[in-house]
Amino acid sequence: MAEGEKRARALEIILLLGLVSLCGDVMYEGAWAVSGPFLLLLGGSATVVGLVSGLGELLGYGLRLASGYLADQTRRYWLFLAAGYGMLIAVPLLAFAGSWEIAAMLYLVERMGKGIRSPSKDAILSHASSRVGRGWGFALHEALDQVGAIVGPLVFTAVFVAGFSGLEGYRAGFLVLGVPMLFLAASLLAARMRAPDPVQMELGSGGKDAVPGNGIPPVFVPYALFTALTMAGFVAFPLVAYHLRAASLLPEAVIPLLYALAMGMDAVGALLIGRAYDRSGLAVLVVIPVLNLPVAFLAFQATEFPAAALPAAALAASIWGVSLGAQETILRAAVADMVPVSRRGTAYGIFNTVYGGAWFLGSVAFGLLYDRDMIPLLIIISAALQILSVPAVLRVIPRGPDRAAD
Repeated sequence: MAEGEKRARALEIILLLGLVSLCGDVMYEGAWAVSGPFLLLLGGSATVVGLVSGLGELLGYGLRLASGYLADQTRRYWLFLAAGYGMLIAVPLLAFAGSWEIAAMLYLVERMGKGIRSPSKDAILSHASSRVGRGWGFALHEALDQVGAIVGPLVFTAVFVAGFSGLEGYRAGFLVLGVPMLFLAASLLAARMRAPDPVQMELGSGGKDAVPGNGIPPVFVPYALFTALTMAGFVAFPLVAYHLRAASLLPEAVIPLLYALAMGMDAVGALLIGRAYDRSGLAVLVVIPVLNLPVAFLAFQATEFPAAALPAAALAASIWGVSLGAQETILRAAVADMVPVSRRGTAYGIFNTVYGGAWFLGSVAFGLLYDRDMIPLLIIISAALQILSVPAVLRVIPRGPDRAAD
């Protein structure tokens, strides 16, 4: 196969996996967009919301440590994808949850599925993106992914606008979110047929983008520290949504629209920042704590003034979305540029465990602070963690691969 054909095949795999993620995001992003108000309606507190969102991320990312290692050992990447995506059945089952405990369990099952599939998906994308540019490959996937993340929350907006309200509206929305699973399965099967052994897409590239060696390099340690600090201070959107609803600052139908806005900004930010990463390399990572810095203030403190609630919340959602796009694009691309092929799944498992563990601890802490009416302290801690992450990432930049030279 000619080099141009190999590049086209790699791009096809990236786009097909993007369609898979698009369908998956319609389902789980739609469900998580209303998780705060839904749990509130079922009797959950702000601590419950913080715990569920944080524990969900911990499970989702913690499981990646094992699933990434097993994927490397077995090279059954597609099997792990199929098993993980199958657990999205938890989303339509939320329609039948009669208590916040059952709903919490289903939300956690959905996150566990993501933990099972994500290292394999990232590994396959890293192999395919070796032919089109790491940043651009991950950015294209993320942009498609976020189309689904926009559509998902809009399902609930449409349901509420159609006249459904309260628990009835949430149940109808969750049932609608089950439809994309059929399209997801078809796209996943097509991708599997086009690249049964995805590792060969990178190994067959002449070694241009493959990192030499067989182990995880020392630079991964400060990189993991940077990830932990910036994510611990990154406020989870469900807590923001809970605040907006509990304080009666915005109408119920507006909250999923804000999440859709965040997902749209995620897609735009991913494409721009992914291109910047391919030109400038690891130095672009500094943008993440810079973006995270004002989010907590805008989301919690500025919205204490009712007249400013909507613009402040919209600005917070926009910046939050751009930051998430950067995280999902260049944080993942950087792992592929640090770690050799043989340890790629394991490295993604470690990275995502750190990522999710830090987000879990931060989410629980912020939920507790919110319940105790300690919002100013919440804002200060969030900002301090972003500032502390900068020295760690500066240790990574001089020692990272020079992507601008590619």
